[in-house]
Amino acid sequence: MTQSGIDLNLLTALDALLEECSVSGAARRMHLSEPAMSRTLGRIRKALGDPVLVRAGRSMVPTPHALAIRAEVRIIVERAQTLFSTAGEVDLRTLSRTFTVLAHDAFTAACATPLFERAAREAPGVRLKFLAESYVDTPALREGVADLEVGVIDTVSPEVRTEHLHNDHMVACVRVGHPLLNGRCTAERFAAAEHLIVSRRGKLHGPVDSALAELGLTRRVVGTVPTFPSSLFILRAGDLVGLVANQLTTMVEQMGLRTFEVPLDLPPLPMGLAWHPRNDADPGHAWLRRCLRDAMTTLTR
Repeated sequence: MTQSGIDLNLLTALDALLEECSVSGAARRMHLSEPAMSRTLGRIRKALGDPVLVRAGRSMVPTPHALAIRAEVRIIVERAQTLFSTAGEVDLRTLSRTFTVLAHDAFTAACATPLFERAAREAPGVRLKFLAESYVDTPALREGVADLEVGVIDTVSPEVRTEHLHNDHMVACVRVGHPLLNGRCTAERFAAAEHLIVSRRGKLHGPVDSALAELGLTRRVVGTVPTFPSSLFILRAGDLVGLVANQLTTMVEQMGLRTFEVPLDLPPLPMGLAWHPRNDADPGHAWLRRCLRDAMTTLTR
């Protein structure tokens, strides 16, 4: 309790309730009974003057006010956890945290399984949430929506920490038996094919088109899809040409597709990590960064 009579333990409970959107889920997370968590929710409602969570069918949904304060509540709880932890040390076996990773769905498809397996071995109380990149740019790290971003980091925000890991490059991806696999693929042959773009914003033009334009060539883009996995199923079923990061070649070929070098001078893909500086000294977050570094290194082997 503070001198003003506010029980700061309610913040931790509020964070769990907003994370779970469930009284029973929050109770399990905080090792409380459901009746105890229900009473805590009642106290939170009284303190905030807002219902916080309301029934919607069989589930519960946050109120507009709860949504507005959710990121700030998460930030405050994270800062408190860091303040009361031993600097630079963490017992991973007893760590109870939910980390949110913002990543391109291609990276999630390639790395989520080994990351879940590592968490189960080293930090069984940790849960990992992967968020897909949005079609609009939002300050997810600053607002506490995500703890870590991985992939091609293009943020220019001075308050965000970035770490470059390695450069990758794009390769072409086609079905088995595609005509471009027969003989040498020149820029002219590549441009003459029909192409599919993966773009969260629905862009029909990219670096490939700029490189072709320098050679006086153009290609026909038949359309875009928002996710990498959906593009692979489309490429398997026809003669469209797609692109994939070279580090994902093994996963793509396991799905029955083939890759080859693009006959163009394309810009590199700077792969790395990004996080908000409030997490610099957090030992749990440092462990998460190590996990992501190792996963990225494994992809390049």
